[in-house]
Amino acid sequence: RAALPLQVHGHRSERGFTLIELMVVVLIIAILIAIAIPTFLGARTRAQDRAAQSDLRNALTAEKTYFLDKQQYDATTATMKGVEVSLNWNGASTGRPATNVTVGTTVSTNDTVCITETSKSGNVFSVADVATGASANTYYNKGACSLALATLQAAPWKTTSW
Repeated sequence: RAALPLQVHGHRSERGFTLIELMVVVLIIAILIAIAIPTFLGARTRAQDRAAQSDLRNALTAEKTYFLDKQQYDATTATMKGVEVSLNWNGASTGRPATNVTVGTTVSTNDTVCITETSKSGNVFSVADVATGASANTYYNKGACSLALATLQAAPWKTTSW
């Protein structure tokens, strides 16, 4: 007897994926993406908020350094740029979020500073420092800045980091 040919006229012996199998794979990929995207976006927002908070800590360190030398805080962009060049003091440049500084007085001349930055996620963070007097402390807030001592000592301001 003669061997049968592998391919009969009009029929192919090749096999492939069915439409159902392909649709199941696409469904699995869609489910994985639906899980991953919110997690990624949440991590991105947290990272942007932490970057703003880090800028505020650096700005506060620069302000305290200046205070040690001059016995007063300073909100002047050029002066603070000389102390800490990496920050965008009072929005002087466009490459980074603006680190806005307000200086005021609670006990002696220019002894209070409030620094605010809006993160790229849109959240506003503030840190205030009272350098002299019985209420001398550093205050943190997720929100707008304030130089009023009564406001700083009330909720939501707190003396521990964000």
